[in-house]
Amino acid sequence: MNATAKFIRREITEVKPWTETCGLIRPLIEESHGAAAEVHHLEITDARLHYHERTDEIYYILSGQGRMALDDSEVELHEGVVVYVPRGVKHRAWGDLKVLVVCIPGGVLHDVHEVGPGV
Repeated sequence: MNATAKFIRREITEVKPWTETCGLIRPLIEESHGAAAEVHHLEITDARLHYHERTDEIYYILSGQGRMALDDSEVELHEGVVVYVPRGVKHRAWGDLKVLVVCIPGGVLHDVHEVGPGV
């Protein structure tokens, strides 16, 4: 964390969304904040298959339903489900999902490696 901030507080309405590999993203806590992790709000309908070399992700499904491919496995997603995605695992989600993603360590947006449009 930077030297002057003792904490970070943000509201989702303060963050302008943009489209990236997983869908519509709002970085709530981002790399520039200097925190130990990043926290992103995502709206996912059809993410592209990708992996991260240096970043682990934890997906918490806030609302909606869908599925997630993780290497050779597939899991169901719905409100209240948590999925841990270790670095190196190829993954993508699809459906109608609102998700909170915790990325450890920070810098995930520089660590996205797309491998195809889908499974």
